[in-house]
Amino acid sequence: MKKTYKTKGVCAKNIDIEVEDGVVLAVQFSDGCDGNAQGVSSLVTGMDARDAIARLEGIKCGRKSTSCPDQLAKALQKMVEE
Repeated sequence: MKKTYKTKGVCAKNIDIEVEDGVVLAVQFSDGCDGNAQGVSSLVTGMDARDAIARLEGIKCGRKSTSCPDQLAKALQKMVEE
């Protein structure tokens, strides 16, 4: 399953995600901090989506109430619930 998730409250505008059989196959952030986006994408690729959610959920960016990793967790949560 491939989805594009529109982010809220972060620099990245969208996250393109591919999940199959509960495993994250690919993640690509549009805009945002390129190095961080590549790092997070690389770390979660091949990971069980629920494990990625558990590790990333609730991470904040500075004074913001969310972050790109947190937005990825929210997107993955929606995907595993479908």
